[in-house]
Amino acid sequence: MKYFTRLIALTASLVIASHVAAQTVTISNAWVRATVQGQKATGAFMTVTSKENAKLLSASTPVAGIVEIHEMKMENDVMRMKRVPFIDLPAGQTVALKPGGFHVMLMGLKEPLPADSHVQLTLLFEDANGVKSQQDLHVMTTPKAP
Repeated sequence: MKYFTRLIALTASLVIASHVAAQTVTISNAWVRATVQGQKATGAFMTVTSKENAKLLSASTPVAGIVEIHEMKMENDVMRMKRVPFIDLPAGQTVALKPGGFHVMLMGLKEPLPADSHVQLTLLFEDANGVKSQQDLHVMTTPKAP
């Protein structure tokens, strides 16, 4: 009986933690760049606002074999893109994931992503106390920012 009670308590706490995080992190203007036949990579873009200090740790989607968080920036007059381990989300500040900056890179696409289709995207966050949560998005594909 104690095992069953602990299991219920653990499940309830996970549901509450997920619900709380969903209320503290807001995603808006999310879109994925549409692709053409044979294209194996694209980006996902959005704005993210957290009520509390947090981090975007990772993302996943069933349409790509590899999903990473990337940053593009100029280094010695050359635009470079590199993987980053996370994106800081300072409390109350909107962080833009946009072309030419931070973004979610979808690589090893399993099929083309034509304009006006949708992509399931799951984002993993961590708050300042180390509590992890996720948000599931249903994101529209478009050739350029809406």
